[in-house]
Amino acid sequence: MDIEVAVKALGALAQQSRLAAFRLLVRSGTDGLAAGEIAQALSIPHNTLSSHLATLVQGGLVRSRREGRSIIYSVDFDGTRAMLGFLVEDCCHGAPDVCRPALDSILAGYCPSTSEGEPADDTLAR
Repeated sequence: MDIEVAVKALGALAQQSRLAAFRLLVRSGTDGLAAGEIAQALSIPHNTLSSHLATLVQGGLVRSRREGRSIIYSVDFDGTRAMLGFLVEDCCHGAPDVCRPALDSILAGYCPSTSEGEPADDTLAR
């Protein structure tokens, strides 16, 4: 991930309602939630939420898909892993392997891999 993409992702999280929506979607896992469910859970008007979700999608942290008449939003775990990897890429004076065990244990409980047993992004493997 380059710095411009990282800034866009971090900027997407730099607002209270967007951060709350992102955290709610993390808890919902890969199934995601309909936009109406998110609006209701966070007490955010639909039109305002739509703008916030669009920002999270543009930041590469959230995906959307249509199911019937609903739009379902879910966390883009690959994008989230890439952002987290970027943040710690220079960990411990350029020795990310020192930080990797801690990150792996944290992410294992929250971010599913795209392929079984493999991290979703090799950023953390450096």
